[in-house]
Amino acid sequence: MDKLAKQLREDADQIACNISPELDERIRASLHGITPKPVDKPGPASRPAAFWWASSLTGVAAAVAIIAVVNLQAPEPGPEAANSGAVPLILPTIKWNTETAVLTSPLEQEIEDLQSDLKKAEEAVRQDIDRLF
Repeated sequence: MDKLAKQLREDADQIACNISPELDERIRASLHGITPKPVDKPGPASRPAAFWWASSLTGVAAAVAIIAVVNLQAPEPGPEAANSGAVPLILPTIKWNTETAVLTSPLEQEIEDLQSDLKKAEEAVRQDIDRLF
């Protein structure tokens, strides 16, 4: 690293250029005239209590409005609804025939059997595709 720094200094010494006094003055003025802008840290934004009350009241008003709209649109059941002969909904029951899986051999053997079955199925599919095309 010292060789690089030495070489850079030698190269800089060999640079010969003429800087006009006006340019030199402008460069110095721009270098000395720049000051870093202070960073303003934003504080926590505090809102007045009126915002809290306004949002709470808005939520309550919206809930009341929705309840009122739903209640006004739903017809009240009259006496004819009791005599309409409505059939109650009957859901069919499902008989679940569950059986416990019985492994005839260790899991490793089962995996090997499944893999061989998959290979056989893959070969059969390839043969069918070859016959079609």
